[in-house]
Amino acid sequence: MPRSAAVVLLALIFSLGCGTSHPIICNGLPSSSPTCTCSGACPAEIQPFVFAAGSNGQIAEFPIARSTGALEAPTTTPGPASSPGLAVIGGAYLYASNPETETGGAIDAWWIDQVTGVLTTVPGSPFSVGAAASPSGLVAADNLAPPGPFLYAADSGTIDALEQIDNGTGALTIVPGSPFTSGTNQYLAVDYLDRFLFAADEDPPGGVLAFTIDPASGALTAVPGSPFALSSSGNVQPGQIVVDPTGSFVYVAMTSTNQVAAFSIASPSGVLTPVPGSPFAAGSGPSALATFNNESNGYFLYVSNTTGGTISGYSINSTTGALTSLAGSPFAIAAESIVTDISAGHLYAYGASASGMPAGTGMMAFSIDPSTGALTQIGGPIPFVGATALAYAE
Repeated sequence: MPRSAAVVLLALIFSLGCGTSHPIICNGLPSSSPTCTCSGACPAEIQPFVFAAGSNGQIAEFPIARSTGALEAPTTTPGPASSPGLAVIGGAYLYASNPETETGGAIDAWWIDQVTGVLTTVPGSPFSVGAAASPSGLVAADNLAPPGPFLYAADSGTIDALEQIDNGTGALTIVPGSPFTSGTNQYLAVDYLDRFLFAADEDPPGGVLAFTIDPASGALTAVPGSPFALSSSGNVQPGQIVVDPTGSFVYVAMTSTNQVAAFSIASPSGVLTPVPGSPFAAGSGPSALATFNNESNGYFLYVSNTTGGTISGYSINSTTGALTSLAGSPFAIAAESIVTDISAGHLYAYGASASGMPAGTGMMAFSIDPSTGALTQIGGPIPFVGATALAYAE
């Protein structure tokens, strides 16, 4: 089986014969066998990682200890001088937006060694998205059948770095029709079925742009009524945007009003309707968002309040999308960027703990209580300066 085809299977692969329930690498490839059939020793488990783009021009790869969820000492790889966006495809490819190259905006690409985390540059990288482009936030629609998956990059006035991913090499080619006109946006989100793409629109008064994704071409078509207003009065400065794990609701950090806006997603149109009670109160300067899928107790949303030095936590009502503050929220964690491992029970943050480490100087790991959603720090911060974007990969 070609490496590219095997990679697509990795999320469904488990080894029973070698005493592990985690995805494995067998003879250099993700294994499609339910038992240990590799030649020689038992196969290596696929390792989870957190990747961080540094303002020092380095991409840091932090291994995650499976037994505890703790972050281990990182290795680094040269990357863009200061990338505002990272995205992972299938656990096997890492992409970073690169707004400043000699020929304009580009996307840097690497193949991820799923055991060691070592990054190998994809041939042809960086991939140009135009002399006038300045790509920022990235998001992938990676659950689509060929010719997908697709990679999207936000830009000023466009979603102009719409790239088609070549599964064989990880190389990128621009999708016909790109760039697609949008408002001024920095953050993007895609629902888990890859039906819709959403963008936080910074153009006054601020809103949410919604697009349908053509599964055959990756082209974007504006949803009727888009953009959808964040507030009925005044201008709103939006921060990060996420879709809940069920693909039913959209959440947007409203940095200028210290709130989180919530919308329900109509299917199959993609039209957004404000959730009853929206917007919901957050801390001071909410910016980054992350969701957690707790299959037995529902879903949680976390919001980093950058200027307030806290993380707000909420439970998500699976029927209405309404947010309810978790007990103990906001948590005394000064985080600038956050990411979760989706369902394994951990949140990772760049910033500082309440124990006195200067803000903006370390990577931290937290366990998520499956019943309450409360955050408990695992170990101490790992020194790291200038993380501009985070991504989780397994």
